[in-house]
Amino acid sequence: MAGVLKRKWRRRSREEWQEVFARHGSSGLSVAAFCARESISVSSFQRWRAIVGPVCGKAVAVGPARQEAFVDLGVLGSGGASRWELKLDLGDGVVLHLVRG
Repeated sequence: MAGVLKRKWRRRSREEWQEVFARHGSSGLSVAAFCARESISVSSFQRWRAIVGPVCGKAVAVGPARQEAFVDLGVLGSGGASRWELKLDLGDGVVLHLVRG
């Protein structure tokens, strides 16, 4: 069919995705910049990163934190009403538990 754009995608194995994540980790690029360079959709990258997990026990760099990931704890005063508790599930059984007050 003339005039129809062909998709530039290919199916990757689990091992190929692990190689992709290793290249990303050593690239120093954000996920968006790396995916643009490699012609990979960000959604596929994130989906497979969740499936495959970290490479060689090392954390996979995810780039700078996004604004919507910020947790506003409000104004922390010195009074008794300034108590807060925060639990973050980091995956693989690791939970970060912060308490103040």
